Amino acid sequence: MTSDDEPDELDPRVEWKYRAWAVPIALVLALAFNRSGTGHWFQRTFLTMIPHEVGHAVTGWWCGFASIPGLWKTLIPDERGTVVPVVLVALEVGLAWLGWRTQRTWLVVVALGLGALQLLGTTRSVDAAHVAITYGGDGGAMVIGTLLVLAFFAPEGSKLRAGALRWGLLVIGAAAYVDTAMTWWRARSDHDLIPFGEIEGVGLSDPSRLSEAGWTPATIIGRYVTLAGLCLATIVGVWAWQTWQMRQRAR
Repeated sequence: MTSDDEPDELDPRVEWKYRAWAVPIALVLALAFNRSGTGHWFQRTFLTMIPHEVGHAVTGWWCGFASIPGLWKTLIPDERGTVVPVVLVALEVGLAWLGWRTQRTWLVVVALGLGALQLLGTTRSVDAAHVAITYGGDGGAMVIGTLLVLAFFAPEGSKLRAGALRWGLLVIGAAAYVDTAMTWWRARSDHDLIPFGEIEGVGLSDPSRLSEAGWTPATIIGRYVTLAGLCLATIVGVWAWQTWQMRQRAR
């Protein structure tokens, strides 16, 4: 770890050990907290809520809505706008150009993927888009949590390695992923654990909204659990590859 004004000098002999143990330990600790009533409340209140609301907002943006994330509630217009889609297209084109200019093919692939998601989101009906935005709360929390965990593997010289930033992101990401994924994993065997109902000051909960849209409890659980599995597979795959690579450098 380095301070903000120190050069980022990565020592492979130390770094591979950080990579081998930090992510598994973070996930296990997040799971231990989640099994505690107080720990679960802490995770949901302080570490999961923001990724959840950002998940709603980001899904809204890629569906053409100028959604605004807030604490416990995301403001989502009834109709699509034009500013957000234009801004996103500009960002995607800029990202593709940067990837082409610097010969980083993966940036071009990411830009094309984001563009495809935007096309899919903005061509759906308004009602279907609102259903996707609702799903994007817990779905987004797991995806954002996964990205925050993977930020731990930031390359040498990255600003994410300054100070303890990547360690903090790892803790937040592990908590957001585990807290959300375990909600739906537990609901597999007990549908009464699905958080149906109404939230004071917010309205119907996300599962209740999805149910009103025609999703059965089995469908809701299945789609969230599938996404949780894909996120975990991504974390494990990247963790194994990055640790192995750094171990090879250390040798």
